Amino acid sequence: MAASLTKGALRGPPPPVDRHWGGGGGPGGRGANRRASFTGLAVLIAASVMTFAALTVAFVYRRSGAGDWVSVPKPPVLFGNSAVLLLSSIVLDQSRRALKAGSRTGFNFWWTAATVLGILFLVGQAAAWLQLKDAGIYAGSGPATAFFYILTAAHAVHVVGGVAALIYVDVQAWRLRLGPSKRTVIDVSAVFWHFLDAVWLALMVLLYVWG
Repeated sequence: MAASLTKGALRGPPPPVDRHWGGGGGPGGRGANRRASFTGLAVLIAASVMTFAALTVAFVYRRSGAGDWVSVPKPPVLFGNSAVLLLSSIVLDQSRRALKAGSRTGFNFWWTAATVLGILFLVGQAAAWLQLKDAGIYAGSGPATAFFYILTAAHAVHVVGGVAALIYVDVQAWRLRLGPSKRTVIDVSAVFWHFLDAVWLALMVLLYVWG
């Protein structure tokens, strides 16, 4: 009994937990294993790049040898969608700067704003498809329209995954379960979102220049 008390006294009290940010965090105070998380992210991005690269090659091949290729009229809402997506990335970086500065309120506000913008982008994509549908332009209307739907839908599927990650971080942050000590999930989500932003810009160039 005495030995146990002596051992406890030498070891001292347990380290304090930062309640303000959710505390805890794992080895090195960095939350999930960063190396494993970023390795998984790299694999995901590589797979996504190969998917869009394959679709782009198919697009260019079909476009170059097609006598029946008729460019699809682009819904004007696509420019608004692009602006929303770009703004979401800017806001996301603002939230990370707030996190680095130790502002929980600032981080929560900006991250929530970025999440809302991500959802708004998906709503805008649905509006673009509805505009084409109302104009009588469907996926089976021709090769150009087929590729338009395929490319934008493939990107939208990835965005759904990105929005899900943003929502997860947002919920955990508002429940005080995220913060400087658990930045891995925040950083991974942000990097993947920026990647989706870059992919969308590349698709816009492809569709407007070649489509």
